[in-house]
Formats: sequence, structure tokens, C-alpha cells
Amino acid sequence: MKRTIVMAVVTLILSCIQHVTNAQTTYTLAAAIDTARLSSPVLKARYMNIGASQADVITAKLRPNPNLNNQTLQLISSDHFAPDTRWSSKDNRQVWYQVTKPIQWPNQRKYKIETANKDVVLANNAYQEDVRNLSLQVGSSWITCWVLKKRLALLNDSKSNLDTLVKINELRYKNQVITQTDLSRTRVLLDQYNLQLSVFAQDYQNELQNLQLLTGTTGNVDVDTSSLVQTISPSAALDSLISQTMENRTDVVLAKNNIDERSSNIKFQKAMAVPQPQLGVIYNPQNSVPYIGFYGSIDLPFFNRNQGQIKKAHIQQEQAEQELSATRRQAQADVATSYKTYQVQKQNIKKYEGILQQSQQILDNVKYSYLRGGTTIIDFLDAQRNWYDTRLLYYDALQTYYQSYIQLLFATGLINQL
Repeated sequence: MKRTIVMAVVTLILSCIQHVTNAQTTYTLAAAIDTARLSSPVLKARYMNIGASQADVITAKLRPNPNLNNQTLQLISSDHFAPDTRWSSKDNRQVWYQVTKPIQWPNQRKYKIETANKDVVLANNAYQEDVRNLSLQVGSSWITCWVLKKRLALLNDSKSNLDTLVKINELRYKNQVITQTDLSRTRVLLDQYNLQLSVFAQDYQNELQNLQLLTGTTGNVDVDTSSLVQTISPSAALDSLISQTMENRTDVVLAKNNIDERSSNIKFQKAMAVPQPQLGVIYNPQNSVPYIGFYGSIDLPFFNRNQGQIKKAHIQQEQAEQELSATRRQAQADVATSYKTYQVQKQNIKKYEGILQQSQQILDNVKYSYLRGGTTIIDFLDAQRNWYDTRLLYYDALQTYYQSYIQLLFATGLINQL
């Protein structure tokens, strides 16, 4: 009895573990993107760049360490030893202790810290740009999964209807109502559907695997196809949308911050052209006679005045300005093309509603007529193919429409707010 209870408990535990292992999470579009932002290992690695830049700020705030120098001179020849002394006596050697410290000019430290702080801003904006790019990848993958799942459902429904028709035609052939050719035509179309089903199923599983990788989840994933994807049309006109993009899109903001960082770097490199002095004190016992002194040194800027780094900083600033100009032009082109594409695809989807109704009505009429002997199998199969192909084209149009929507959000930078 006890053994039976133990076995039952073990079986229950194992079934629970298997259920947890096989747990599947169904994502909406927004949920998939949110999950990727939190769980993506790529984003987690990129986020560490911000911490590394913050560590550079700590380094920039540190002041130069003092330097301790010791020099010891020992008499070698005993002929020169002090009377009644041995070689180890302090009367026979000279010792030099020197403590110096580089003096950092205020502007050098100020602009070094300022540049490091702007590097933190750059790292943060670069991370936001990584989020924008990943959001596009996740959104595109989710939409592909959504369409493939819809195609699978359509194909399964069509296959189920054709299975029923094959059984009906087998019975009709047995009763000599139709010919062997008519039955074969029906079976051939069913075989075609079976082949497409295996291809669609594999494509769907492959894209789910890609979505799982992008979101960073460890469990199985699926997409929510219970309703259409909710899209929000931009309320602003194209010119206003482009203006907002120039202010908010992360790669444009990143390019602007890059110019600010390069400007601070120019100031820092100019400050580094001023030589840094070293000041210190010296304690120098010579043959047991103590001396104290002061130390000071400074580079004479005859040759090296940091000309190379200053010139490089200016070139980098010009480069950043050129990159900003190119980024703005790219952003403007992206918004214009994606906005127009989205509007066209939106109109196409509206036109498909009437086409879908017509193909459904044609199929229903032809099927009714065929089952009552009013038309041939060729007409029915042609109507079936037309119905099926129309819906495949509709899902292709839906995919293009949703992809254009995601592309518009990406181009405007609004995808980070999705």
C-alpha cells in the first residue's frame, strides 16, 4: 500500500515537471518586444557598456598618485671609510628619499571628467539604438510567425474540407455517380495540400525558434493569433512626423551626442597641451649628515604640444558632424518611404475584404451546385483553388502591411515606445 502511494506521488511529481518543462508562452506583438528588451542576452551584454563608461568617469575623477623615489650610494673602497667604521655604517653611504606628485591643472581634470560623462550619455543612447534595432527584428519575426500560423490554420481547414469531399466522392464513385478521373483529381489536390502542410509547419517551427532566440526566453514560445494585430496610424502629417523623428530617433540623438563628446574632447586635448609640473620634497642624509630639499620639474614644450591629438580631435568632430548630416538624411528618407508604403498597404488590405467575400460566395455556390450534379469537379476544384489562393494572397498582403507598420515605427523611433 505504501509503495503504491509512493509511486503515485512520484508519478505526479514527474508529470508536473514535464508540464513545466513543456510550458509554452503565447506572446502578443508588444509582449514579445517587451520580453526581448528584458531577456535578450545580446541586450544584456550591450547594457554593460553603460556600466563600463560610468567606470571611466570614476577613473577621470581620480587624481595622479604621488611618486616615491629612493636612491642609495654606498662607498666600496675601505680606504675611504670613516674612521673606525665598517662598510655597513651610515657614515659610508648617501641615501636619497624623494616624494613627488604630478600637478594636474584644473581644466585638464574638468574636461577629462566632462568627456567621460558624455561618453556615458553616448553609451546609453547607443544602447537605446540597440533596443530599437532588436525591437524591429523581434517585431518582424513575430509577424512572420503570425502569418505562418494563419496559413497553417487555413491549410488545415482547407485540407479538412477536402478530406470530407474525398470521402463523399469515394462514395459517389462507388455508386457510379462520378468517374475515376473525378475522384483522382480530388485526391491529387489533397496530396498537394499535405505537401504544403509539411512545408508550412516546418517554416513555422523555424521562425518560432528564431523568435525564441531573439526574445531570450528558454521555454517554448507561440504567437497570439486570436485577433488581428492592433495598429495605430500616425496622427501627424508627414512633415510633422519627420520633424518629430529628428528629435526623438535614437540614432539621430546618438549622432548629436557624439558631436558634443567630440567638442569636449577638443577642449581636453588642448588642456593637455599645457605641460604638467611635478613638485615634491627630498630628504637626503649624506654620510650621516641630513639634508632636506625641494623638487620641481616641468616639460619644456619645444616639440610636443599635443598637436597630433588636437588635430585628431578636430577631425573626429568634423567626422561626427558629417555622420549627423548623413543620419538625418537617412532618417528623413526612411520615414518618407515607410510612411507612403504603410498608406498603400493599408488601402490594399481594405480592398481585399471585398475580394475575400466574393471568393467565399463563389466557392459556396459552386460546391452547392457540384454536390447536386449541376457542375463538374473541375469547376469545383478550380473554385477551391481560387478561394485558397485568394486567402494566401490576403495573408501575404497582411504580412506586408504589418511589416510596413513595424518599419514605420522603426523609422520614426516610436518602436521603442511600443
